[in-house]
Amino acid sequence: MLNFIMKRLLLTLLIVFLVSVFAFCLMHILPGDPVRIALGDGVSQKVVDEYMVKYNLDKPLVTQYLLWVEGIITRGDFGQSILYDEDVGELMRDKLPVTISLSIPSMILSVILGVLFGVITAVKRGTWLDQGISFIASIGLGTPLFWVAIFGIYLFGLQLRILPIQGYMSPSQNFVQFLYKAIMPVICLSVGFVAVIARQTRSNMLEVINQDYIRTARANGLPERSVIFKHALKNALIPVITIIGIQMRIIVGGSVIIERIFNIPGIGSLLMRSITNRDYLIVQACVFVISLVTVGLNLLVDISYGIIDPRIRRSWR
Repeated sequence: MLNFIMKRLLLTLLIVFLVSVFAFCLMHILPGDPVRIALGDGVSQKVVDEYMVKYNLDKPLVTQYLLWVEGIITRGDFGQSILYDEDVGELMRDKLPVTISLSIPSMILSVILGVLFGVITAVKRGTWLDQGISFIASIGLGTPLFWVAIFGIYLFGLQLRILPIQGYMSPSQNFVQFLYKAIMPVICLSVGFVAVIARQTRSNMLEVINQDYIRTARANGLPERSVIFKHALKNALIPVITIIGIQMRIIVGGSVIIERIFNIPGIGSLLMRSITNRDYLIVQACVFVISLVTVGLNLLVDISYGIIDPRIRRSWR
């Protein structure tokens, strides 16, 4: 198992390196001068040259990349934002908790409801309950996220006036207000993910419950709940865990659409503004952190395969 983890860890580091190179090169290939965008077209060339030296933009691209990586590794320094003239690490430390405080509840809610609905539709296959949940899941998969958010704002914010249509409150400042303002963004983030997990769980459960060992467990008189949740669900979870691991990037990446619609100052909004204004150091830092967490979570997903299925664990030896 240790050899497997080491191989996956090396592959993870390689992927993070390639993503960082890609993000760095892409931002420098895009047209437009980031200094001119930040300072305005009317600024003198002397000021532009001073900024170029300050942010190492006068150096070759390879040197810029190496200086950026050296700062991250040795000092944890992501550089200085051109647009905000602030430390990129400080900006991310301010924005990241906002995104995480919304993304983690959304992920927990999505996993619980998605697996539960998937199990129910598989066990009650062909009934009105199966058809109803499957129909709602299909709508959730096919409806764009911004439409879900707009509909929620119109219904619960403008018509019923029971939920706020924008804003954010830190849970450390006022937890009740945080819950009040976070209900709609969290639900909007969860809708599509619940539908994906429910459909995947249903499909896998239908395959598993028709296996011989499930029929044998029932023939031996095991309780139906034990057959479903202890034997069938455990073996149906591996593809579901894969999907969960892929979607967990929203924990740090957030949802640009949701954060913009509800005016939430998270990492997604910061990333979108930085791309628009060519603040490449923020973009590089955000992409780097998101990719690092994503591949790290995927590593945990791979390890969890062996925990769930002993057959996979034996293949690691």
